[in-house]
Amino acid sequence: MAFIALGINHKTASVDVRERVAFTPEQMVEALQQLCRVTPTREAAILSTCNRSELYLEQEQLEAETVLAWLANYHRLSLEDLKACAYVHTDDQAVRHMMRVASGLDSMVLGEPQILGQMKSAYAVAREAGSVGPLLGRLFQATFSTAKTVRTDTAIGENPVSVAFAAVSLAKQIFANLDRSQALLIGAGETITLVARHLHEQGVKRIVVANRTLERASALAEQFGAHAILLADIPQELYNSDIVISSTASQLPILGKGAVEQALKKRKHKPMFMVDIAVPRDIEAQVADLDDVYLYTVDDLHEVVAENLKSRQGAAQAAEELVAVGTDDFMARLRELAAVDVLKAYRQHAERLRDEELLRAQRLLANGGTAEDALAQLARGLTNKLLHAPSVQLKKLSAEGRVEALSIVQDLFALQDSTDKP
Repeated sequence: MAFIALGINHKTASVDVRERVAFTPEQMVEALQQLCRVTPTREAAILSTCNRSELYLEQEQLEAETVLAWLANYHRLSLEDLKACAYVHTDDQAVRHMMRVASGLDSMVLGEPQILGQMKSAYAVAREAGSVGPLLGRLFQATFSTAKTVRTDTAIGENPVSVAFAAVSLAKQIFANLDRSQALLIGAGETITLVARHLHEQGVKRIVVANRTLERASALAEQFGAHAILLADIPQELYNSDIVISSTASQLPILGKGAVEQALKKRKHKPMFMVDIAVPRDIEAQVADLDDVYLYTVDDLHEVVAENLKSRQGAAQAAEELVAVGTDDFMARLRELAAVDVLKAYRQHAERLRDEELLRAQRLLANGGTAEDALAQLARGLTNKLLHAPSVQLKKLSAEGRVEALSIVQDLFALQDSTDKP
């Protein structure tokens, strides 16, 4: 049995690579089932966000190389290019990595809370795909429990620091008064919801939410007194927008260079601030070449994030210690589970011997023997049979020079205490 956590993230791969390795929601179930079918993986889950694509696996024997080859082939990448930015953690280090990710300790924004919800969604999708079994299931539950402890027992998540918050903070540097600005938000997921909340708190009066479905856009818009439109209506609103922040799961760009050029002409080249949080990107990279456009991707938010993270650094050490405790506890419980099958087999063996000796004692009684003789035979026969196989094996191990077996048996049956007694 081996646990594996492998993938890429914002620390090891650029946004260009991350968007090529990202899994869409529509791909997840099929990808998980294929992964378990064509590799030696028995249980699997996939976490795919803007900043990371990670596979969490349980295999009988460690074969990470095969999984990396599958991942490269699935996304039509060369294995060498993938290996250049991929990482592989195994067993206790894989457990620790998952717990650090869920606790926000491995995020671009230290302690950001969205990642825990994203990991829970990854677990739910894996269950739907039938790729999570008892071992990986236990690991996810332990991971969620540790992340919750980190949230409640440390100050890691007290301050409003996130990619969404960083984007709004950057907008405040571009525009002196956000309350005079209009914002266009593309998408209606968690990140855009946070962006809308931060913009609303900063006094932005007019917010437009564009989404593939009007229903979801309207549900979000109602929370902040915003206006909802479809993605197809973006050109009619773009020229009015001082701030454009996008985060969708689209595989193709939502905004091209031509559309932004037309909007700038209508704005008479009044500056536009744009943040593309999506992976793959929602806004064509060439838009950054236009005058009067300030375009940032998630990778550009590092400096803003770093400035806002200072208050969380002190809590990170305490969080790391909780993760270490969570990892040790889980591995200890896993080792205990490894003994369960052996104990079950030994109990079944002992109960079979008991039944055999009980039947012999009953036959003795039926043939006119005394109760005392039957009990003595039962005790003697059961003792001899229970001790026979261990005695033979212990003598064999001792003859082979494996003297540590003697010490193990003394610990196993608590014989040290009994031999010390007069």
